[in-house]
Formats: sequence, structure tokens, C-alpha cells
Amino acid sequence: MMTQTRWIPSRRRRFRSLSEQEILALAISSEEDDGRIYRAYADGLRGDFPASASVFDAMADEEDNHRQLLIDLHRERFGDTIPLIRREHVSGYYERSPDWLMRPLSLEKTREVVEKMERDAERFYLAAAAQTSDASTRKLLGDLAHAEGNHQSMAVNLQTELLPDDVRAEEDDKAEKQFLLTYVQPGLAGLMDGSISTLAPIFAAAFATGRTWETFLIGLSASVGAGISMGFTEAAHDDGVLSGRGSPIKRGFSSGIMTLIGGLGHTLPYLIPDFKIATTVAIAIVFVELWLITWIQNKYMETPWGRAMFQVLLGGSLVFAAGILIGHA
Repeated sequence: MMTQTRWIPSRRRRFRSLSEQEILALAISSEEDDGRIYRAYADGLRGDFPASASVFDAMADEEDNHRQLLIDLHRERFGDTIPLIRREHVSGYYERSPDWLMRPLSLEKTREVVEKMERDAERFYLAAAAQTSDASTRKLLGDLAHAEGNHQSMAVNLQTELLPDDVRAEEDDKAEKQFLLTYVQPGLAGLMDGSISTLAPIFAAAFATGRTWETFLIGLSASVGAGISMGFTEAAHDDGVLSGRGSPIKRGFSSGIMTLIGGLGHTLPYLIPDFKIATTVAIAIVFVELWLITWIQNKYMETPWGRAMFQVLLGGSLVFAAGILIGHA
């Protein structure tokens, strides 16, 4: 049975339909939101990056000043009652992501988001100024557009004052180490486990049965099982509080997903019906996986190429040989 659908008008207003009072109200609520977001970023970074937190505190103070200027103008022109109009009420208006969606806050990501916030605000004030005719309103909106455009320069000046080069370098180094501890190390361990530990069961099954579908099922089960095991083990054995390794959930997902990928790499070729072709492709992918592990160890863990290649190739070769021998037994 088909149900009749009725057209539901949009609950959002077009920006061009806003009155000058509504534009001021929208600007006030936007400045309030931006100031609140800057302070939330500052609070989220204060524990690990206090100097950067001071920069965001100062930028929040600047947004509060803009808000007060807008409120004063609204009171002068329209009185004390400010209409309730927010970003979500205006069609096509830029959005803001709440800070809790980004936690734990990444220092570099936060800086990128703030730069985009400033560009969005500048475009809004330019459009708002073009839509107003009152001289005082147009002047204030134009001044705020100029101020938002200069926010990047202000941020640079604040960083120079509150975040000298040596402090910023120290914070960037700390952020990079946190990334390594939370994502790279667990992910590398998972990729190594998934790529190497599944070699024996997959190739043992391949050479024992000579059948691609059965080999694929065994490889899939080994990969999924290893991924779940590695993910839960990583998340459960360290909550990250004392070790500083970050969120156990993020580490668990990183380890589990990379373990699964490592095992599936040389499992998926066995979807090819021809056994010889499937095995040839699987063996080629194994070498790619081992090279990728070596490259990650060298790039992120600063392991010398020679030692990384020796460790990975030796371990992989032994497990691979074990699988072939068992499969021919």
C-alpha cells in the first residue's frame, strides 16, 4: 500500500529574506557560539598544550568583544529584545562542529578548524554588510568582516606572544608522539600480526586442499578472529592514563582494523577460482605487505632499513615456510 507524501516546507529562512534586525541577531548568536567553541578548545588543550590554550582563550575574548558591539548596536536601533535566530535557522549558513565531536582534541586539527571558522565569519559579515542600508549597521558589519579577516594575523601575533617557536615546537613534538602512541604503534602491531600470523593457516589450507573457496573461508575466519582478538587485547590491557598512550578505544580500533586488513590482504586473492593464479597473487601481496610494514617501521618508528627488513622478512619467511610445510604434510 502506497502512502501519500505531502510537501513539507523548509523550516529554514533564506539569508536574503532576513531583516536587518534578524541579521544582527544572527551575528550575535554566531559570535556567542564561536566564543564558546574557542573556550571549549582551550579547555580541551589546556592539559597537554597550555600555550596553545592561551591563544584560544584570547581569541574567545575577541569574539566576546564583537558580541558586545553587536548587542550595543541592536539595543540602540531595535531595543533590548533580541530575536532568537541561530545558524540552523538559515538556509545555506555555515555550520560549526561542537568540540565534543573532535575529542580528544588534535592540536593541528584544532588549528585548521579555527582558520576555517575565521574565513566563514569573514564571508558572513561581508554578505551581511552588503544587505544592510543603515550606515551605522553597515559600518559595524564591515569592521567586523575586516576584523575576522585579520583574525589570522591576530592569531599569528598571539602565537608569537604566547606561543614562541621553542614552545610551539615542543607542543608539535608532543602531538606527534601522541599520534604515534595512539594510532601508529597499535596499527603497526596489528598489521604485523594480521599479515604474518595468518600466513601459516592460510597457505597451509591452500596447499593442503588445493581449493580456493575453502582457503578463502579459512583465511577470512583467521583474519576476523585475529582482528577481534587484537582489538580487544589492545583496548583492555592499558587504559592509557599512566602510559599516556591515549584512548584505549581508538587504540583498539586501530589495532583491530589493521590486523583484519593484514590478514585479508593475502586472503582475498583466493576469491579467484584458479588456484595457481590465486596463490601467485596472494604471494605477491605478502611481499607488498612485508615491504609496507618495513616502510612504516622506518618512517614512523625510525627503525633502520636494514634491521627492519631483517626482522620482518625473517619472521614472515619462517611463518610462510611453516604454512607450506604443514600444507604438504
